[in-house]
Amino acid sequence: MPDQKEPPLQRSEHPARDRSQRRLAGFLGLLAPIGMVLAGCANPARVPDAGETATLNVASYNIKHGLGMDGVIDLERTARVLESLDAEVIALQEVDDRARRSDGVDQAAWLGERLGMTHRFGAFMPFQGGRYGLALLTSLPITDHATWRLSDGNEPRVALAVTLEARDGRAVTVIVVHFDWVDDDAFRFTQAEETIARLGTVETPWIVIGDFNDVPGSRTMNAFAECGSLLDKEPRNAATFPSEDPRIDIDHVVTGPARSWPAGVISVIDERIASDHRPLRVGLLPPPER
Repeated sequence: MPDQKEPPLQRSEHPARDRSQRRLAGFLGLLAPIGMVLAGCANPARVPDAGETATLNVASYNIKHGLGMDGVIDLERTARVLESLDAEVIALQEVDDRARRSDGVDQAAWLGERLGMTHRFGAFMPFQGGRYGLALLTSLPITDHATWRLSDGNEPRVALAVTLEARDGRAVTVIVVHFDWVDDDAFRFTQAEETIARLGTVETPWIVIGDFNDVPGSRTMNAFAECGSLLDKEPRNAATFPSEDPRIDIDHVVTGPARSWPAGVISVIDERIASDHRPLRVGLLPPPER
């Protein structure tokens, strides 16, 4: 449960920092046997033509229910970070809906109103008198949405699938994910396999985006690289966790169908305080109509 992962504030002066250090230690233990992405595993994205400009700006941020590395819940601070991303679609993870720890605020609705965006929420579980899950914010028209229930891991999980009308009029489905977080990847890989299976039913170009809780070269990320294009990040700026001194790359964007989307390079934003993750942003061109 989320409250088991995050001890009450009175137990530590910096609970977010403590949790980040424990989580980092576990991931670093996994990195040695995993290594880098195997050559030939990924499906490279199409190289964009000269003069093409992005028609879909997407971002992702694990907001940790607004809890900063200073131990303060400050949703307005979170909103300012999201505003700075200048994205039409924002995937959010670790979002509270009227939970006691976040003062009973419907965080997705509050952020949507603050930013002038429409929101959709996907609930993992009941939590502290409310719900806990993930969300999507967008300034684009929403034509459909669904939650895909995934197998339970150490916490229940869903993927949130939202179909949007891009600025060029074409439909795109954005799937927000937040997979299981512990060192043993068995639950995480099962949730990834279930998400990939559901992608086979999606009739539009798609984007899977969020906190995958796994690194490039893992079997989870290799599975996504085989069915789509795992987008690159800027050299020497790929790590997203922990935010104060990022050393592991666990937040990702995958586009599909494979090889159809023009290449996009993800920017990881240097935001160190508002959450224990850093946000990411990428500008995309939807694939040509078939």
